[in-house]
Amino acid sequence: MILMKDIIREGNELLRTCAEEVSFPLAPEIEQLGRELLEYVQNSQDDDLAEKYGLRPGVGIAAPQVGQLHRLFALHLEQDNGEWLSFVAVNPKIVSHSIELAYLSTGEGCLSVDRSVPGYVPRYARITVKFKDLSGNEKRMRLKGFPAIAFQHELDHLNGVLFYDRINSDDPYAEIENGIMIDMGKDQ
Repeated sequence: MILMKDIIREGNELLRTCAEEVSFPLAPEIEQLGRELLEYVQNSQDDDLAEKYGLRPGVGIAAPQVGQLHRLFALHLEQDNGEWLSFVAVNPKIVSHSIELAYLSTGEGCLSVDRSVPGYVPRYARITVKFKDLSGNEKRMRLKGFPAIAFQHELDHLNGVLFYDRINSDDPYAEIENGIMIDMGKDQ
């Protein structure tokens, strides 16, 4: 089980290193890593388990955040329609994206960043992605809004990019041209 002590923090050079693609069939330890990443985000959103194990809530976590430079991450989040989107993405890619941008009203946070970094993080509003699941099955999906933002945040981790790299350093709350604000409210 991944705990907060296992998550590396900003300043660690691994967070700035590009992760390597993995080959199939997956090595058992990489498959196990994928399962544990997904388990972390699921457990972190369960109030009782989060309290019991001291987990910070997160909707996504990437392998580099636990010191493993493999191109995989897990997402677990509730969509606008109330359905849960929960998967491990191996060797993920964005195959197309909108011109329109989106950003969260609250800004973004990260399990590897123990401080609040104010500002809007511009992302593509809609993306089409492809990846493989842990069994090697090819997956393709269209994401918009918060799920699209979360996917891009985790994909950035695989490329050594942290969310605050995308914030306008001169004016963190500058209006995002051609962008739509996604209101996350106070409870998110």
